[in-house]
Amino acid sequence: MIIIRKIVLCLVVGLLLTTNIAFAKREDIKGSNDHPLISRYPGAIITYYDTKEFDKYTVPLGKIVEGKLSNSLQLEGKITRIQYNAPQNRSTLEIYRNYKMTLENAGFNILFTGSGRELGRFKKWPDVVYKTLNPIQGDYKYRLRGEDDSQYYLSAKLVRPKGDIYVSLYISQGWHKWPVIQFDVIEIKPIEKVMVAEKAEAMAEKISRVGHAAVYGIYFDTDKAYVKPESEPLLREITRLLRYNRELKLYVVGHTDNVGSLDYNMKLSKRRAEAVVKVLVFEHGVDRKRLSACGVGLLAPVASNRTEYGRARNRRVELVEQ
Repeated sequence: MIIIRKIVLCLVVGLLLTTNIAFAKREDIKGSNDHPLISRYPGAIITYYDTKEFDKYTVPLGKIVEGKLSNSLQLEGKITRIQYNAPQNRSTLEIYRNYKMTLENAGFNILFTGSGRELGRFKKWPDVVYKTLNPIQGDYKYRLRGEDDSQYYLSAKLVRPKGDIYVSLYISQGWHKWPVIQFDVIEIKPIEKVMVAEKAEAMAEKISRVGHAAVYGIYFDTDKAYVKPESEPLLREITRLLRYNRELKLYVVGHTDNVGSLDYNMKLSKRRAEAVVKVLVFEHGVDRKRLSACGVGLLAPVASNRTEYGRARNRRVELVEQ
């Protein structure tokens, strides 16, 4: 009789534990939220959430060939990564088509889609994309592993004046036998300004050593050649450089990234260089004969234009000794 009571007690405790676990699974993890752009699939819960103000992300644009993506896009910006458990009675196909329709209705352009075994067999897609290229913390990357025939993927892009947005979506019938959604959003934005205006002494040392100095801290609006007020600290340092080096004459050379045509960027870089010279002469009292404005557009990059960080490095002014 005592043994029977113990068995019944164990069964009751086990049932309570199972019920509590099931109930907990209906709640989003603490601190998580849907992305404000696209809401979740009805009934889904958030099991993994991670956001970074600035990081890199590889967006798949092609199938896996010999263990690697045949085509991809390297992005940098704000990254939001959300993993959902979807209702068990919904198919991955139904969830995928709902997301695809929602994204298209929101103005997204679908860049790449793939499904089933064309994404690779034996867990290849989640291992390459979410374990190697865009690692997910902890064991959550393994929850994306599932049946080959039930997996769906799409990447999409929304063009916006304040910065493009990309979506990377993967849906699979997870190892625990209910649909899992990995929804990653990449919001393109420049890296926060971490390069401060160099002092006159540092610029003088560079010019003396290599004949030129790249300076960061002269700001323009996109496609404009008007020097913004926040450029003032660096302009004061350039003025100080010229005052302490009375014989120094400079080419003020404008540089751009590779967005737009060569002809357009050549003209823009020249106009920006001329704008800098104009401010130095008329607002800081520099002798006009000591400055010459030139523009070389995108022809002399110091970093790859494939990333926003590289493009930001290439948008600069250089002071070249005459």
